[in-house]
Amino acid sequence: MTASHPRHRRALVIPAGMAVATALAFLPNTAATAAPAADAAAAAPADATPLSYVVNVRGGHGAPAHVKKAIGEAGGTIVTSYDRIGVIVVHSSNPDFAKTVRKVRGVQSAGATRTAPLPSASTADMGTPKVLSAAEVADAAAESAEGQDPLQGLQWDLPAIKADRAHEKSLGSSKVTVAVIDTGVDDTHPDIAPNFDRAASVNCVSGKPDTSEGAWRPGPSESAHGTHVAGEIAAAKNGVGMTGVAPGVKVSGIKVSNPDGFFYTEAVVCGFMWAAEHGVDVTNNSYYTDPWYFNCTDDPDQKALVEAVTRASRYAERKGAVNVAAAGNENYDLAADEIADPVSPNDSTPSERVIDPSECYDIPTQLPGVVTVSATGAKGLKSSFSNYGRGVVDIAAPGGDSTAYQKPEAPATSGLILGTLPGGKWGYMAGTSMASPHVAGVAALVKSTHPHASPALVKALLYAQADATACADPYDIDGDGKVDAVCEGPKNRNGFYGWGMTDALDAVTR
Repeated sequence: MTASHPRHRRALVIPAGMAVATALAFLPNTAATAAPAADAAAAAPADATPLSYVVNVRGGHGAPAHVKKAIGEAGGTIVTSYDRIGVIVVHSSNPDFAKTVRKVRGVQSAGATRTAPLPSASTADMGTPKVLSAAEVADAAAESAEGQDPLQGLQWDLPAIKADRAHEKSLGSSKVTVAVIDTGVDDTHPDIAPNFDRAASVNCVSGKPDTSEGAWRPGPSESAHGTHVAGEIAAAKNGVGMTGVAPGVKVSGIKVSNPDGFFYTEAVVCGFMWAAEHGVDVTNNSYYTDPWYFNCTDDPDQKALVEAVTRASRYAERKGAVNVAAAGNENYDLAADEIADPVSPNDSTPSERVIDPSECYDIPTQLPGVVTVSATGAKGLKSSFSNYGRGVVDIAAPGGDSTAYQKPEAPATSGLILGTLPGGKWGYMAGTSMASPHVAGVAALVKSTHPHASPALVKALLYAQADATACADPYDIDGDGKVDAVCEGPKNRNGFYGWGMTDALDAVTR
């Protein structure tokens, strides 16, 4: 199935009796602080459209003076420069800016990060979390088992990965931090506040870090997505609300989504770089980098975006972070010869195109070194919406599904995933957005158990400890007699589940 809404597709809200790839729109905005550039205004007509660009040069030495001069002469204003990886963030109203700068000696690639003006055109959100009412919270608390947080009985996903048993051994180490690169995190939530790492939190929406107090939080009208993800990872085991997969580790918020719900390249690069420089052990990435669902390397703009995010994610890993990402919610086979992409570019006018996923990349999901996570439902089957693909999906985790397809055992009542919501609330969401934080939490437990493990070793342990899960053959999730997806590969490495279901118990005992 294809996305019904040309926006982000990492989180779903699934009505009872049906599973649809309905994406939440995501969100934060900080005005870019622009450094002056010579003759910038003279290079473009007054009514030209201002866009944001990344210019990639050799990393490690700073942008050469002649490149900076050429950027100014081409009508560009440098917002910031990530010298260690050679990525320069630029604003320009010159429609030929990228074409001009690509010809400059020392520029390896350059491209526009968006197709809509600054700021991007606003579109309405679609889909909201299912919020637990006060009565539902009270009822769940009254039925909670001894030793459990009040809402833990609703979390079928914890026993699905043996997290409940893992917590009897270890809650994880407070020396480990997981960064939620997302729409912002409400650190005032009572389940998040005890474990929040303020020093590792920031607003990166402009492409340049904004460290002002609370800049990492979502605004009143902004998406709850990042807060939900943070609670799944590290909601404290404190007698309040729910329990995270790793309730003893720290969690930080790195806000990269603007108020219209777009995750642009400059913000994502900033997010990875901030995580790299602030001691983050794991990053969770439940998004794709806008405006292209797939970025094709034969297009000079899209190639530059792939290069910039690749450099940033690799740098974060070199500095010690394991990068975990959601596989996506369109039931796409990411290992297929071709995929129809009807939603790109999603910030202006999309066009129908057919891409080769071996040459056009969902970033950061398909980047080298990133742990790619598919979603499962309450019965352990691939979620009806989850993307898959042999050799692409590394590991599986609970992301929820319609109860019409996969119904949990009591006392859980919803097939979706419970998480924290801004304003001290809790609610349900579903998607590979919700699967990825389960793996990020387990990775944090692995790091807690093996504090000196490198990212490569943490990933190796994640995969080795996963519970091998055989293909469902045939996979007819809605029971209509038609195969809904084809799983390829053996029990211990296939397109639906990768190495298998992530295992929290093994993470703290092996």
